[in-house]
Amino acid sequence: MSQIIYLLRHGETVFNTQGRYQGELNSPLTDNGIEQVERNAKLLKIIIGDPNEWRIVSSPLGRALQSTEIICETIGYDIKKVEKDNRLSEVAVGSWAGLTSKEIELSWPNLFNNTDLYGWFFNSPDGESYEAVENRLTAWLDSVKNEPKVIAISHGLTGRILRGIYSGMQKDDALKLEVSQDVFFELSNKEIQKISSEFDDFY
Repeated sequence: MSQIIYLLRHGETVFNTQGRYQGELNSPLTDNGIEQVERNAKLLKIIIGDPNEWRIVSSPLGRALQSTEIICETIGYDIKKVEKDNRLSEVAVGSWAGLTSKEIELSWPNLFNNTDLYGWFFNSPDGESYEAVENRLTAWLDSVKNEPKVIAISHGLTGRILRGIYSGMQKDDALKLEVSQDVFFELSNKEIQKISSEFDDFY
């Protein structure tokens, strides 16, 4: 039996609306974020059938767990059965956590040189390297490889990298992948399909 992984991102947070980089800090979901998770969860419920046939794994960070609670309530899954795995946590940006890009540029102007919109996260002097994130996500994928049905709740940047690893992309391409809180992704047979509540996108 081929494996299916459904990968979801937490809903919009207060920090998201302020343009602040969260890293391992927590910020609660906005009302819009709660609605985003509810919409995704309702669509997920239609797709997965019996929720008890699935293994659900979540990042342990607060915004992911808040989203996971909403998902479990919607699909009818016992929240106590959810596994928390640090490997699904968002990329740690160290001293940059909680700051906007303008605030970061003011304090660390040289670290913005020789980078682009997609890779600068990894220039934080005390944050995670791409390689470290890649290693932990590769280890997580390996840990669930024998599970036929997995639902994972993670984060924006981490989700990009995870999808890149899964489909064999290079770093630069993985970092440019779509990141949205209105969709989620099906990972199966090394291919990735976007799942959206918009009718035209759901096939």
